[in-house]
Amino acid sequence: MKREIPSAAGSTTGDRPKRLRELTAELQQLEARLRLGGGPDKIERQHAQGKLTARERINLLLDEGSYSQEIGLLVAYDQYRAIGEKAKGERGREEEIGAAPGAGVVTVIGSVEHREVIVVANDATVKAGSWWPETIKKILRAQEIAMRSHVPIIYLVDSAGVNLPYQGGVFPGQYGASRIFYYNSIMRRYLRIPQISAVMGPCIAGGAYLPALSDVIVMVEGTSFMGLGGANLVKGATGQTIDNETLGGARAHNELSGVAHYRVKNDEECIARIREFVSELPVKPASTVPILPRTEAARPASELYNILPEDHKQPYNARQLLDCLLDGGHLDEFQADYAKEMITGHARLCGIQVGVIANNRGMIRTPSGGPPRFGGIIYTESAEKVAYFIETCNRRRTPLLFIQDVSGFMVGPEAEHSGIIRAGARFVEAMATAVVPKIVLTTNHASGAGYYAMAGQGFDPDFIYTWPTGRMGVMEGDSAVQAVFGSQLEKLKRSDLKPDEQLAAEMDQVRETYDMELDAKYAAARGFVDAVITPETTRNALELSLLTSLNYSGPHIGQFVLPSTLV
Repeated sequence: MKREIPSAAGSTTGDRPKRLRELTAELQQLEARLRLGGGPDKIERQHAQGKLTARERINLLLDEGSYSQEIGLLVAYDQYRAIGEKAKGERGREEEIGAAPGAGVVTVIGSVEHREVIVVANDATVKAGSWWPETIKKILRAQEIAMRSHVPIIYLVDSAGVNLPYQGGVFPGQYGASRIFYYNSIMRRYLRIPQISAVMGPCIAGGAYLPALSDVIVMVEGTSFMGLGGANLVKGATGQTIDNETLGGARAHNELSGVAHYRVKNDEECIARIREFVSELPVKPASTVPILPRTEAARPASELYNILPEDHKQPYNARQLLDCLLDGGHLDEFQADYAKEMITGHARLCGIQVGVIANNRGMIRTPSGGPPRFGGIIYTESAEKVAYFIETCNRRRTPLLFIQDVSGFMVGPEAEHSGIIRAGARFVEAMATAVVPKIVLTTNHASGAGYYAMAGQGFDPDFIYTWPTGRMGVMEGDSAVQAVFGSQLEKLKRSDLKPDEQLAAEMDQVRETYDMELDAKYAAARGFVDAVITPETTRNALELSLLTSLNYSGPHIGQFVLPSTLV
């Protein structure tokens, strides 16, 4: 968050902009708007209350000059209609697109006292930091990262509680707000993951259990409140008149109830205390993965803008792409001459040993002289090759880096008769059961079952990122048109007829819908990826993600793994 991201506009070559460059510029504009939260007026109001904003608090907390990666910045950005654009939503409720930037919570991976941590900070400039349904999703994702990687998690609480018009998507259900407290409890009792809570504003009703289930609670004098009900609720329920400070302020919970552990004068002192707490934690375990000094890539990240083609359907040189990501561009390629549509090999990224699995877009000549193969498609031989490579990395405890640009598995009689279902199942099983950290970067396509095999979100990769060019879906719009309207089109063709205006409009509507839903921002808005990242930040984001995941040398499977002593 602190590091300035170089502008894509400064890396142009040629006489017209590239697709990746345009999409990156569009992403950066959207992110800049979302980082303002509720806007300048709400930020000024926060300051007038003697409080820092969520992002100001995080910037103070994290090590100065260090790289941090925000998770879920785009979540819900397109799901609520902006004020002045009223429309009836589900059950006739008026919804506001743009009213929930970041879903009212900032979740970040970063370093405090040179130690990787997860930070969850309510953004009180957005509906007083209240919880939308998507807020729960983001908090749970942050907790799962902490549990899987065994890194401390820090909560900066400043929330008015549940956003009541949306309580139906917040309160009930297996993945409702209660699961936050379930994860709190598992971390506290069994995983022994440090949880530090700072109450820096209101903390009301069920939300009060989040700090109560933490190891340390800090409260700020004059601005913090913690209680199962505020003064107004107390008045209505019991008839008693009391102010919030007396009821549940910093002094009340430090002197009277003993619920809190520390009382500080202001936000700055609170942040300083948290940094001190982190410095007092036991030394993090040494990584079992070899890590050498950081080495630069063979090519600058700016060249990625020219490596990816203008048309996402066109081929490109995947090894040139890897040159921009891997240390010195070096890849000790595994089975380089076999099933060339998949690239596998050992490499280092910012000094960290990784096993690389990348789709090789383009036409691949076959040694038998048969028809060429399509890069980005997984064939029987390539599925077997990757499965074997994953199992090798798993035995060596080498983290896996999936560079994903996949259009699916090959279909047709030749593929089916070669046993592609069996080979694909082996690929999926090897990936799903590997106990090492898995990091995913989508550069272009993430389609069909190939997306699953390349460690799609459903298989719980430790982190999953995409470039702005990423396209996630079952198939492309043209393929969907063929699937939906194919029989009608074939019938018209036999009669030497063309689609009429209505049919043409229906087909165009399908294409438009698919284009919208394939967009990387659409995926990010729904939490299907952790973040949309730019070429310039890719190596930093991958490095931080690897370092975070390597805090835990045990199995990285599912949201968490309970200690064997409980079995």
